[in-house]
Amino acid sequence: MNIHEYQGKAVLKSFGAPVPRGFAAFTTEEAIDAAAKLGGSVWAVKSQIHAGGRGKGKFKEAAAGEKGGVRIAFKPEDVGLYASQMLGNTLVTLQTGAAGRVVKRIYIEEGVKIAKEFYLSALVDREQGRVAFVASEAGGMNIEEVAHDTPEKITTVGIDPLIGPTSADTAKIASAFGIGGDLAAQCDALIRKLYEAFTKSDMSLLEINPLIVTEDGKLLCGDAKVSFDSNAAFRHPEWADLRDIGEEDEREIEASKYDLSYIALDGEIGCLVNGAGLAMATMDIIKLFGAEPANFLDVGGGADKNKVEAAFKIILADPKVKGILVNIFGGIARCDVIAEGVIAAVKSVGLTVPLVVRLEGTMVEEGKAILRNSGLNVIAADDLEDAARKIVKAVKG
Repeated sequence: MNIHEYQGKAVLKSFGAPVPRGFAAFTTEEAIDAAAKLGGSVWAVKSQIHAGGRGKGKFKEAAAGEKGGVRIAFKPEDVGLYASQMLGNTLVTLQTGAAGRVVKRIYIEEGVKIAKEFYLSALVDREQGRVAFVASEAGGMNIEEVAHDTPEKITTVGIDPLIGPTSADTAKIASAFGIGGDLAAQCDALIRKLYEAFTKSDMSLLEINPLIVTEDGKLLCGDAKVSFDSNAAFRHPEWADLRDIGEEDEREIEASKYDLSYIALDGEIGCLVNGAGLAMATMDIIKLFGAEPANFLDVGGGADKNKVEAAFKIILADPKVKGILVNIFGGIARCDVIAEGVIAAVKSVGLTVPLVVRLEGTMVEEGKAILRNSGLNVIAADDLEDAARKIVKAVKG
């Protein structure tokens, strides 16, 4: 679950991390009031969408002006102008895709005099089974580009979950930033607070880009990208107030109602698979044969007829889908139940695109018989490679 920058900063602040003062605004009037509350003579006006690269993004609408989704205002009236230009208009960044995202809220933040910018993030290192911090002196930049062009500028520090961050751990991060003395001491304190925030809040990702050194020698979290582990939602009823459904894909919202793991992608072949690993393999082999997957969709091991029917409808709701590949390796999931769900969905919404089905495992012969006797135009496949070849051929000719 993703949240907005201003919400992420509020979470960090609650754990004692230093963040600039700011207020969220949903209207131009609220933005002007926020600037007045903050005082000063410089304000940052930041679009709030669930995507990175806002500062380098561009608005679709000419009325929004030529500047990106993060603007610096030196007069209160400029705060109002920028707010009016951003709110209700569509911001396109590298992460939104061509469709962009409509800006429905903004964040007015006090101006900060910046001396240096660093990159800092925390994530779950699944290979090591622990939280790891990623640090770089190259802040305010696309970290993927830094990793590609100058990987030596990136330092990763794993944290022992039994003892938490040590002085040696924080010293490595300070060294990656090239700082010492009082700044290194601030870094030590900050890492400990961020680790506490990450673990106690059940985050899956925390990214601060940039981590700022101010001209008066203070470390400050200049941004906060926070993602929570949705599996921990039962421990955090407060997350309900942070969720912005308007930032989520409607199909992903619908999928969550049925406990389906669904992520929309940009391709043309819809995938319905049981098991995350098999879903990834299915997506890979579709790409291998020259097409692109339209989604990641794992129906899970205990999928019933209704769940499969819902998954099928979600896939067909994507106008980009030109073909569907059902790939089931039944263990807990029974092939006959999957087949019944597919048939029910097709009869309910109709089928206007090619459908390739590969079934293997529990009740496989019964599942194949159900599909064979359904009267539907279903293309049977013997294995995953055969299925991928057939759906790509059916879509691309």
